[in-house]
Amino acid sequence: MLLLGIDLGTSSIKVSVVDAATGNCLASAQYPETEVDIVSLQPGWAEQSPDLWWTHTVQAILACHAAGSYDPADIAAIGISYQMHGLVLVDRDQRVLRDAIIWCDGRAVPIGERAFEQMGESYCLSHLLNSPGNFTASKLSWVREQEPAVYERVHKFLLPGDFIAMKLTGEITTTVSALSEGMFWDFRENCVSRTLMDHFGFESSLIPQVTPLFGSHGSISPNAASMLSLRPGTAVSYKAGDQLNNAFSLHVLQPGEVAATAGTSGVIYGVSDELTSDPRSRINSFAHVNHQPDHHRVGVLLCINGAGIFNRWVRNVAGSHKSYEQVNEEAARIPVGAQGLFTLPFGNGPERMLENRTVGSHLHNIDFNIHTAAHVARAAQEGIAFAFRYGLDIMRENGMHPSIIRAGRANMFLSEVFQQSFVNATGVPVELHTTDGSVGAALGAGVGAGIYAGADEAFAQRKHLQLIEPTRTKDYDPLYQEWKQLLEAQLETTTT
Repeated sequence: MLLLGIDLGTSSIKVSVVDAATGNCLASAQYPETEVDIVSLQPGWAEQSPDLWWTHTVQAILACHAAGSYDPADIAAIGISYQMHGLVLVDRDQRVLRDAIIWCDGRAVPIGERAFEQMGESYCLSHLLNSPGNFTASKLSWVREQEPAVYERVHKFLLPGDFIAMKLTGEITTTVSALSEGMFWDFRENCVSRTLMDHFGFESSLIPQVTPLFGSHGSISPNAASMLSLRPGTAVSYKAGDQLNNAFSLHVLQPGEVAATAGTSGVIYGVSDELTSDPRSRINSFAHVNHQPDHHRVGVLLCINGAGIFNRWVRNVAGSHKSYEQVNEEAARIPVGAQGLFTLPFGNGPERMLENRTVGSHLHNIDFNIHTAAHVARAAQEGIAFAFRYGLDIMRENGMHPSIIRAGRANMFLSEVFQQSFVNATGVPVELHTTDGSVGAALGAGVGAGIYAGADEAFAQRKHLQLIEPTRTKDYDPLYQEWKQLLEAQLETTTT
């Protein structure tokens, strides 16, 4: 019996097929091979085409089949992981009305801040666990205000994973977790927030049918089955935001457990059994994959918009003919501290942990006679690690004190420079695992379809690859303090 996982990322779609009995990944494919661009029609805007996501999903699934390592008819369940906080709008015929406003788009920040003030900080933090910020609800309000002709045609709003599930099944559903990441969920009342809906003037009919995260989100339609060479009626049985799914794929489910990822964005994600919130909304709380009204499992998320995307920018500037492996090797030859060169990696929109300020990315102390592209690559990876440390200190203020962090050996965690910079800057060991988002989504589908009795059974055969311990914190501490001073000086000149 086989499980198929779809990971809808910002840069590409990745699909994996997993043998449910052994947990082994039989095939993986990514499409496209080059990273998808983010459309920015104005500064601070970020959009992508949902229809293009679907085209890429189809191509990735077919590429997986083409490996010839399994029979597609043996796929029993499908799981979906997706980029969080995006807004997809469809009409009654399930046609997309405009490009998706994605997670790092900052146009709705003023709307969210007004809502935070007008609904009341106390209500927002105790019921929504966050400020509305630039999350999905605020983005939908922006469309209502600025594009009323589009808004009038909206049948349902969807999160990106809801859209892919709709294309697979023809059914429109969502989850409590998805609604919580969009700021629609009232944790105290255990229902869609009437206060938020009334404040923004949203009709309740816009909310899709709410279904369990581990459970039925519909079955593959005959048309989709024919297109994808899958068995009609195959269940879509799991759907989760990428950071929740990343934590799930690392078996981070219980209070105190912490996961990290460093893809396009950088994230530290911890689990709490309390309805917790940061008074300044620098970190955010969402319903984790195993959250229940009488069994709180809240995911506390720190997000850095500029992580892998900054690393990609550096590689492209240094020469896009170079592979990431070559860039990492060159960076490793540069001493710790990059001979005085510092970077701030905040060039991908407003940063929540900086209270929605758009700081931008900066290079400090460039010496034309010393610094090379390799120095920039090293300084970029160190700057990203220092941003993680800055965010982790905010999480520590809020009671999250990890003794170990789990991460997949993927994206920036493939770089030894970044690995060592991360553990030495944060002072926390990292346990690396082989899993990725698409494999996690496949295993989630197995849980949702009842193929596994639960997550413990799904992960029973998985072991970590490597434990990376801090070794040079004394070298990194003064560098971090200097980096922090540069950031705080920049913050003094920046408004939201």
